[in-house]
Amino acid sequence: MSPADQDLGDSFPHYEEPPPGHVSGSRLERVLRAGKFAVTAELNPPDSADPADVLEAARPLGEVADAINATDASGANCHMSSIGISSLLTRAGYGTVYQISCRDRNRIAIQGDVLGAAAMGVRNVLCLTGDGVGVGDQPGAKPVFDFDSLSLLRTIRTMRDEGLFLSGRKITHPPRMFLGAAENPCVPPHEWRPERLAKKVDAGADFIQTNYIFDLPVFERFMARLRDLGVDSRVYLLAGVGPLASAKAARWMRSNVPGIHIPDTVIERMEKAAKPAAEGKRICVELIQQIREIKGVSGIHVMAYRREHQVSEIILESGVLKGRVPQRRRSARPRPAPV
Repeated sequence: MSPADQDLGDSFPHYEEPPPGHVSGSRLERVLRAGKFAVTAELNPPDSADPADVLEAARPLGEVADAINATDASGANCHMSSIGISSLLTRAGYGTVYQISCRDRNRIAIQGDVLGAAAMGVRNVLCLTGDGVGVGDQPGAKPVFDFDSLSLLRTIRTMRDEGLFLSGRKITHPPRMFLGAAENPCVPPHEWRPERLAKKVDAGADFIQTNYIFDLPVFERFMARLRDLGVDSRVYLLAGVGPLASAKAARWMRSNVPGIHIPDTVIERMEKAAKPAAEGKRICVELIQQIREIKGVSGIHVMAYRREHQVSEIILESGVLKGRVPQRRRSARPRPAPV
């Protein structure tokens, strides 16, 4: 350990090269490369500067998730920053997925943020184009979009694999990050979605997290096309799932949230249920169990706005963690946990 490392102390991350055959050494990457069914979950950022609010939301997720997504102003609404949440979670010993939206920062800021996140111990990053500012609560904001998700993936891959900024200037210690991207398998045009995902893999995506999946037949056709293209063997795909609270909420999501398709059959099932919230949870558990059996699916990404405890219950009830050692919070310097 260098004198500089000693000055940082054990509570701070240390720069380390990944193990052979890995690009980051993150828990998420190790679980996926080991062929185990991975679980990620989304932490919805607080409208607060208190780190306790982040850690309270993370506790139930950390017991079941291999990595926790820190969303980056999703829906173009302002909350605590993704890089701030990622730093807090990493210091607390959780694996995190640092989300970057191209909407709000140019290439200079993004490249600097990637180095800063890597220095804080962040090992996974999700590259997103981002929703337009018009859908959020500050429509007068100026959008940037210097990058889109493809150019962002290429940029971070260049930084990681070639040790270079876009300017060609050398990076002394490159960011060791597992690169992710998003996809919407169930939204038209369906025939174009697998080819679009393939472009993201070509650009550098190591893993994919999808938007909510409620239409299993459409998703199965999507996965079949990925297998035909040979993409399933080149990337780890985590299928997005989440519980519906009510038929009314399902209709609202279908009409107002970009990238979400909920079939009428699902909404009708919610309407007929004596306890809609419990039925929504049951539907989610069933979907996870069915999705796990689809060839080419490597894991799930669970999303439930401000319902982190329910996410934990859903994952445990689904049985996908059977035989797995869960991630647990650590107060000292993080060490690789069993997978």
